[in-house]
Amino acid sequence: MARHLAATQAQEFWGGRWALAVRSAGDPTLRDVDAAFERGDLIRSWTQRGTVHILDPRDLEWMLSITAERQSRQAASIHRGLGLDEGDALARCEAPVRAALRGGNRLTRAELAEVLRTSGVDTTGIRGNLILTALCRRAVIVLGPVIPREGAPTREQYLVAADEWITDAMTPADPLAELLVRYLRGHGPATLADFRWWAGLPQGLARTAQEGAADRVAEIDEGVFVETGADVAARPVTGVTDAARPAAVPAGILALPPFDEYYLSYADRTLVCGPDLAAAIGPTRNGAVSPVLMDASGAVVGTWKHSLAVGRHHLAPVAQVAAPGVDENAVTAALERFRAFLGD
Repeated sequence: MARHLAATQAQEFWGGRWALAVRSAGDPTLRDVDAAFERGDLIRSWTQRGTVHILDPRDLEWMLSITAERQSRQAASIHRGLGLDEGDALARCEAPVRAALRGGNRLTRAELAEVLRTSGVDTTGIRGNLILTALCRRAVIVLGPVIPREGAPTREQYLVAADEWITDAMTPADPLAELLVRYLRGHGPATLADFRWWAGLPQGLARTAQEGAADRVAEIDEGVFVETGADVAARPVTGVTDAARPAAVPAGILALPPFDEYYLSYADRTLVCGPDLAAAIGPTRNGAVSPVLMDASGAVVGTWKHSLAVGRHHLAPVAQVAAPGVDENAVTAALERFRAFLGD
């Protein structure tokens, strides 16, 4: 499922894991998804829009070949203000981190900061996090296996050396065209504006992607594209449609995580969500996006919340906002499915 979606937004680590599980057959649990991180089948990194995503590790290198430079340019002014230019300053951070991770070693974020401080690198304030994200964009490190957490589901991952942890990689002939095809595979039908938003690319590159993928995508309505051969007979021609929707939508309500691809990964979200509810969901001024409730027609009909804090993770998730007429029993069933995903 991670490869099908290409990159799954996951600022909230539990949310990204639930996004994959809710779209997968067999109702995998949190432990099942965490096991995939431990095996190296999944990683998390900053692949686009300066935002952390879950992806198949084989896709990291070619995706960053498209998006990393642009992300770095967008962060450059903040980096310069802190003396963290993309040249010498970050290069000086790489050597001690590579040495500390060599041979299959793993570091927590706190341990990474200590390695840098010992090497004379200032990690105070936001500098530590900026260095972390920059090293991920440079494919020096990735977020890999989960870190055990006493008394509650884990919220953190070990940092591992990308060149040791990732043992296989795809090499598309045209990475930009591949990115568009993969986006449409997991999110189409969609427009180029949707793709630009999701990938964080300018209009010119989006058009170049369309030209490069001309024999792999089809325009099914004016400005609306799908991957060639995609089964679209039952899908409405709107920007957000069944492809990004979980594969087996049960009759009733589905609880989707914060920052979910179904809601967030399109330029126009009004196709599935009214303006009043969208204001409650976000993105808010600080960038937060609430978990959403989706009905069987694909409409977003509410929000919900859950805490993974120690001492609170066992409490039942609760609905916060619901559109008039939403079946409360269906909402309860959807939230119980999420609770089963968490396990004991």
